[in-house]
Formats: sequence, C-alpha cells, structure tokens
Amino acid sequence: MRFALMTEPQQGLTYDEILALARAAEAAGLEAFFRSDHYASFPGPAGLPTTDAWATLAGLARDTSTIRIGSLVSPVTFRVPGACAKQVATVDEMSSGRVEVGMGAGWNDADHLQLGIPFPPLKERYDRLEEALAIVHGLWTEPDGWNYHGATWQVTDALFRPRPTTAGRRHPNLILGGEGGPRLARLVATHADEFNRTSASPGNVRDAYQRARAACAAAGRDPDSVVLSAMVGVLVADSESEMRDRVREQVAFVGSSSSAEEWLAERRDRWIMGTPDQARQRIEEFAAAGVQRIMLQDFLPRDLEMVALLGRITAA
Repeated sequence: MRFALMTEPQQGLTYDEILALARAAEAAGLEAFFRSDHYASFPGPAGLPTTDAWATLAGLARDTSTIRIGSLVSPVTFRVPGACAKQVATVDEMSSGRVEVGMGAGWNDADHLQLGIPFPPLKERYDRLEEALAIVHGLWTEPDGWNYHGATWQVTDALFRPRPTTAGRRHPNLILGGEGGPRLARLVATHADEFNRTSASPGNVRDAYQRARAACAAAGRDPDSVVLSAMVGVLVADSESEMRDRVREQVAFVGSSSSAEEWLAERRDRWIMGTPDQARQRIEEFAAAGVQRIMLQDFLPRDLEMVALLGRITAA
C-alpha cells in the first residue's frame, strides 16, 4: 500500500501553514502531498481566506525536497486545458519532476459564483472535461504541429515547451476521481494513469474499480496500467482519550451541528479512524478490496502531530 496526504487549504490556511503541513508529510515519509483546488471556504465557516492551488504548489516545488505534490482535483471550469497543461509543466520543472495532477469537471458552485466564473450544467462540464483531457494529454505528448478541434476548445499548430520532466513517464501522473460511472470509466481508460474512488469505503470501491478495469480492457489497454486509489477521511490518535479530543476538535473545526458521538458514528465504517491498531485494521480492509494507494484526507490541517502519527502508522 502507498500513502499520500490530502488536505483542504480552503479552510483558511495561509501558504506558511500549507508549507508546514507538506513538510510534516515529507518528514513522516508519506510519498505525496495533495491539496484541493477550491476558491470558496468550506467545510466550516464561509469567508475564510483561500489561496490558489497552483500558485501554492509552485511554492511547494521550491520549498520541499522529495515529496511528490499535486492537486485533487483541478476543475476544467477555471483550469482551461492549455493553461492547465502549462501550469502543471511549469511546476513539474520547478520540482524536478515531482508533480501529479488530478482533473475534474468541477462541482462546487460557490467556487464559481463568488468570483464570476461561469458554471455550466453538469453534462457540459463533463463534455469540457473530456476535451480538456485530450488537449492536456496531446500538448504533453503529441509532436509539434499537433491540432485538435473540439466543441469548446481548438488547438492549432501546437508548440509546447517545456515538456514535463517526470522521470520514466511521458507526462505527470494524471488522476481522475469520482464514483466510477460508465463515462468516467471510459475517460480513465482513455487518458488516466490513476483512478481515485472518492468518498471511499472498503465496501464501495470494488464495483468502481471493476468498471474502470473493464473499460480499459474494452479499449485495448492493460487494466493493470491504471493505479487504483481511494480518497479516505482520516482521524487518528495514540489513545482513546486523545481520539475523543480530536473528534471534538474536528467537529468544532468543520462547524458540524452533530454531537461528537453522532459525527463519529457517521464515519466509523469508512474513515481510517481511531488508535493505530484500529487504523491499520481499516487499511488492511482497503488493501483487501483492491486499493493500491490511499489519499489520507485530513480535515485537521493544523494538527501536525497527527501527520507524524500517520507516518508511524503507515510505516508499520
């Protein structure tokens, strides 16, 4: 099993706090640090300070040394494909090839409405995602002079420099995430290096993975060439008493109206939660379900002690 830390800096984190979190993940031995790509602050209070994902990832490219960095996920609604391909390639060069990128259709209307960014209906967003994937992939891999003619975007006589520098690959690791419905499964088979099952539990990943693998086989692609990962909420502590403290902190941080006990019960069957032994048991359940990499989704991003504990748990 491989492990990455995923966090939600739109909860009010400054760049210095994001950097501290990424360095904590690096020191803990986690292989990658991912951040969300949102402009509105949530969960918790609205109106908290937010930062631009790729601006902060550029900073992390220079201020970290070994950990891989990336977005989960960048929406095509405000990361148009040509600019997105350039942003990713630039940060990839700045990090000496440590960048990964998740791409998505976008879902949070507040990200858009608060800043005057158009937010088309879901089908149109998915149509744009399909075009964007073709364009980003093409700009990174096709020869000079490549052309693409889509309904939303067109590319004429492409000349893309610098090409991404990721060692041993044609382009940075490209991730698609979701529930794994038929259209997403087809896009995974066509373009992605990794499929990330969002809101994952040991019980809901198998069908999604099976659809992605079947789509690969139908497209003539080796299903084993796609990494199968899971986005999993995480809340751990060394002892039951510390766990109760962290649950209370978590409930207060996200502004939930539930009691700590109710909040915990709602997540007990799907999060990696509890003491180290309990956390390892849940990780084993994910491994048995076919998960190859877990994105540990951290909603207490200022608690660096928990990140260190995650390093100890995942190293065992």
